[in-house]
Parts: sequence; C-alpha cells; structure tokens
Amino acid sequence: GYTGMTPADFRDFVCRLADQLHFPQSMLILGGDHLGPNRWQTLPSAEAMAHADDLIKSYVAAGFKKIHLDCSMSCADDPIPLTDAIVAARAARLAKIAEDTCREHFGESDLVYVIGTEVPVPGGAHETLTELAVTTPKAAQDTLQAHQDAFAAQGLSDIWPRIIALVVQPGVEFDHTNVIDYQPQKAVALSKMVEAYDTLIFEAHSTDYQTPHALRQLVVDHFAILKVGPALTFALREALFSLAAVEEELLPAKACSGLRHVLENVMLDRPEYWQSHYHGDGNARRLARGYSYSDRVRYYWPDKQIDNAFDSLVRNLADDPIPLPLISQYLPLQYAKVREGTLKATPRELIIDHIQDILRQYHDACQRRHNA
Repeated sequence: GYTGMTPADFRDFVCRLADQLHFPQSMLILGGDHLGPNRWQTLPSAEAMAHADDLIKSYVAAGFKKIHLDCSMSCADDPIPLTDAIVAARAARLAKIAEDTCREHFGESDLVYVIGTEVPVPGGAHETLTELAVTTPKAAQDTLQAHQDAFAAQGLSDIWPRIIALVVQPGVEFDHTNVIDYQPQKAVALSKMVEAYDTLIFEAHSTDYQTPHALRQLVVDHFAILKVGPALTFALREALFSLAAVEEELLPAKACSGLRHVLENVMLDRPEYWQSHYHGDGNARRLARGYSYSDRVRYYWPDKQIDNAFDSLVRNLADDPIPLPLISQYLPLQYAKVREGTLKATPRELIIDHIQDILRQYHDACQRRHNA
C-alpha cells in the first residue's frame, strides 16, 4: 500500500500508538476493507485470485478480525460485470482460506465477515455525481443468497452467523465538490428487508461529509456500520492549511515551513495518486489537489519532505502562544474551546481536536439511544 506497510507492520504501528496512549490493545479491532483481487484487475482471474489468497492470509495472520470480502471486480479475462455466483464463489474461496489461516495461527477462528460492495468504487466517485441509485431489496437478497450457497459449497455453512454485515448503497456518496445526502424515504424498502435477518446489519461506505442528522438516521435505518476515511484526512488537511496560514502571518517567509509549497511540489513530482482523478485546466486541478472532497492529498502525508515540513510547522508555532485572534480567524470552532479553557492552544491539540469534531459526529450517530 501507499504507506509502505504490510498488514503486520500496520498492526504493530497501531499497537505502538495504543501503548503510547495507554489504550488497551484488547479493545482494538483491526479490519481489512475490500479484500479481494481489486489491486490486480489487470491480471487474468486465476493469477489475480492467487494474489488475493496471499492477501487474505497476510491480514488474518496479522490478527485482523473484521474481514470484508469483495470479489466484485472483473479481472482481465472476466466478463463485465461479474455474476453474483462468480463473485460469491470467489468470496467463499477467500473465506475458507481465512478460516484455515486463523485456526493455524490462533487455534480457532473468531473472524467476522462483511460481504458485498457498493457502487461507485471504493474511495469516492471519480466523476461528478447528480443522482445515485439505492441498492434494491432484490439485489441485496440475491447477493446474500448467492453467498450463502457458495459458503455451503465450501463447507462453511457453520460460519454464516459470523457474517455480520452486507455492504449496500443507501444513497450516499461524494465527488470532488458535492455530497449526495442520505434521503431515508428512498431506502425504506431496503431498510425493512434486513429486518428478516437476525444476525445481519448493513454497512454503509462513503458516509464522509454526511450531516450529523443523516448519520443518525442511517443508523436508525439499520445501516449501522458507518465507514469514514477521506472526511477525517480532509479535516487534517484543513487544520494544517489553517496553521500554515497562521505561520505565514507570524513569521517572515524565510523562516516558514513552506508546507503548502512543499506539498504542491511533491504532488506535481509524483502525480500518480491524483492525475487520473482530477480533470480540467491547470487551475481546476490545482484547486482539486488542495481542496477536493476526494482528498487525494492523503496519499502524500507519509512523504519525507512533507513530513519534515509538518515538523517544522509544528515547531515554529510551538515556541510562543498562538495569538487568539488568529485562532479565531483560521480555526473558529477550536477558538471557542480554547476560550472556554477546554482545549490547549498548541498546534497538535488544535489539529487533533479539529479531526475529533468529525469523529464526534460518528460517535453520536452510533449511540444506542437517540432521536432520529
């Protein structure tokens, strides 16, 4: 992956963070998302699935417990689109490998599975969206039945209760500058359908940038696992751009970190993570690199040059208190907490709290009791 980490590396990284924060590792659940041949779609299916086998083994052996099986992508020699039966058979093959690997490494299997996929592809839409089709109850039922049959064919009927969620499209998505908001009335039939299954809920992907009310309503309507990613790194980017603006107000240009300049140069030097996503003239692409909801910037934060600029930014703003009027100007929500005495006005605290503003919306939505 773009982080340069294997599943075992990522596990160790997260566990080190947990230890630093005195957070019990027993409360961590590591999950793998869209595990299947996605990365190898340009290869023949036999070769792509062999890679997917190894992928599953590496995740499970590293202690990942929530496994999303997604074999919906067509490979080089596959028809487009794949039938439910082919998708399910490939998912069942990976589930068997996961079960065998878990027992081999841990003595027994306590894995839980998510099946199915949403439309469009993972990570936000590449094109401008105006309307989105909600998964039909029949399509969801067909997916479930195909997987149940395929799991039975692999001798895996006994693990069916550990399939905890089905990924569907409840009608939420975002593109570069727009968000399609959840409209409960369009998902009534889909929401009712899952009530017939005792151990199953829906998992909703691309819930980024939904309103707090929409997130709460999704949970009420049984889309109870809410996936979020770009909205969090978007918030990180917002906070860093804001602090870079504060830095430029306080320091002469030569003393500044130049974070935004460094970031732009690295993205131009290594365009592989954004050039197929952002279109238009030079100015449109420049704006998208910095501000798109798709937040392709997130692939660049591990870069050493950018990381050094980030460290410089934090050091420059840590030496003296950040003037309150500048916090008010560039991070107004954090300013209110600083004034109330509930937040320290240090660069790291301001960044983390800005990201936590988004996480709090998800925490609130997933509470057991609230009014829709």
